[in-house]
This record gives sequence, C-alpha cells and structure tokens, in this order.
Amino acid sequence: MTQTTAAAIPAAPGADAPAVFIEHASKDYGRAAGGRREAVVDVSISVSHGAIHGLLGPNGAGKTTTLKMLLGLVRPSGGTFEILGVRSSDPDARRRVGFLAEQPYFPQQLTAVEALTLSGRLGGASRQVAAGQAASLLERVGLDGQSKTLVSKFSRGMLQRLGLAQALLGEPEVLILDEPGSGLDPVGQRDIRNLMLDLKAEGKTILLSSHQLSEVETVSDEVTILHKGGVAARGHIDDLLNVSGQTSVRAAGEGELPSAVTDVVTDVAVSGSMSVFSLPDEKVRDAIEALYDADWRIVSLQPKRASLEDYFAALLGDGDSTGRMPSQTKGGAR
Repeated sequence: MTQTTAAAIPAAPGADAPAVFIEHASKDYGRAAGGRREAVVDVSISVSHGAIHGLLGPNGAGKTTTLKMLLGLVRPSGGTFEILGVRSSDPDARRRVGFLAEQPYFPQQLTAVEALTLSGRLGGASRQVAAGQAASLLERVGLDGQSKTLVSKFSRGMLQRLGLAQALLGEPEVLILDEPGSGLDPVGQRDIRNLMLDLKAEGKTILLSSHQLSEVETVSDEVTILHKGGVAARGHIDDLLNVSGQTSVRAAGEGELPSAVTDVVTDVAVSGSMSVFSLPDEKVRDAIEALYDADWRIVSLQPKRASLEDYFAALLGDGDSTGRMPSQTKGGAR
C-alpha cells in the first residue's frame, strides 16, 4: 500500500489554527523497578474544525492519557496542548469544550435531571438555564422519560448516555469523547453514532477515542493510531483503508462467474444472485466485458477497501490478507 499520511502538523496556532492541536505530547511516570515508564511518547494530533477525528489504539497505547493531558486532568511531561487556538488550560478554552470520560460518575442520590442541572450550575449557568438544558439534553441522548430516575438506578449504558448529555451542557464547540459507546447495546451504539454525525453537521468538532473500530470507521474523517505510547499512523480514513491497485466489484447474475473473472479475482463472496469480488485494477475492463457477455449486471465499482480491523491488525504486526505491513503504512513519529 502506498504510504498515506495526513498533512503535517501545523507549526503554530493563529487565526487558522486547528480546533484541537497537540504537539510533541509526552508523559512519563516516576521510577519503577525497571526505570521510568513512558505512557506517551511524542504524540502530535491536529483536528480540523467541524471534523470527527478518531483516536485508536490497544489498551495501554496512551489514548486516555493524551486526552487527559489536553484537558489538564494529567500533568504532561512535555508538549503543547491547544483548543481553538489558545492554550487548553486557558479558561476560555475550557468553557468551549465538553468532555465525556470513559466511566462517567454522578452523585448516586440525585435524579438524572438534578445531576445535569448541578453540572450546569457548576459550569456557571443559572439554575433556570441549567435545568432547561438538562431536560432537552436528556431527550437528545435517549433518556427522555428518565429525568426523575435516580442515578443509582441507571445501567452502565444509561450512565454513558447521561455522561454524553453532561458533555453537551453549555453548547461546547469542541467535544472530547472517551469511549462514548462503552456499555451500550448495538441500538445504543447506533444512536450515539447518529448523534455524533448530527453534532458534526451542526459544526461541532469531535475528538473520539474508542476501542470499537466500526464506530470510528463509520463516523471519522481522519484517524490517529497510537501504539505503545507513540503515533503509529495517521491520515484520512479512506486513504488508510483503500487497498492500492485493487478494485471491488459488486455484480448480480445467475450461475457461475465467467472464467475470465474467476481466473483473476483475489477474493470473492456470494450471497444469492449477488457476488462481491476484488481484482487487480488492470483486469477490471476485461472482467466487466466478460460479465456483460454473460448477462451479469454490474451493481457497483469502487476501490477495494479493507476493514479498519484488518488495517489495525496489520499495523500492529499481525498481518492481514492484503499483505500490508506496518512499514508500508506508518505515518507518525515515535
């Protein structure tokens, strides 16, 4: 696969600064038996205004630590952290960002609307404004009818929805979401994906950390993949997943595929009268002519796209059916 990386990280913020700017972030912890432990090593991330940027990586890759350094919840060992062109520690930046923690917590003795109202008051809103936002946000995240339910009665998925509602208090311009689909059933995960796309359509910027690769693949414009505390790859999701030199064909017809097709395909899947297969770009014209001659109907032609799961496995050294290896796709510094 041809190397594909995002544009270089901007050198400095200004009028055209990205919505989120992290440069040379690092975090190490005190000496242990084996020496200092480096949790984050030279991580740089740039998120464009109005984009959804996925932050991926296995457990221990440094995703949550990076987000907490950006938000001032963990003291960095080094690096620059900016939101909307100003230092992320600046009060103006903090007013314009919403955060969903991986495991949100609320006082157990409060109802859902009381918990959100309290959060809004702590954020500087009046009681009336905070209560109004709380009611509308509970409905938006799928908790309508639960406003008077005690937080102690909430399931893990309901707490996740409540945490997302809290992140939306005050209409922030930037959202930092750490595992927003955690604890949700498939319907809940779909609802969260749709909500993120709606927020993007409203002009919100989202930095999304997730273990759920399908979630990231569905909504993200760009991704940064962390591994062992450093950047393993970054780029537009299509650039990372498109398989160079291969075309995916979806065709409908009866009987067997023509031999001119089966002789050159690299993979094929059949469901009823529909066949989906991949073949080298230079063989596409001959295959299409053979399909037409055999009375097959071409449904779609597009560049072959690997799943994010396969790309992720290849990048981290497990290999995949495309033969792509980390050295072909790496786009970041350690």
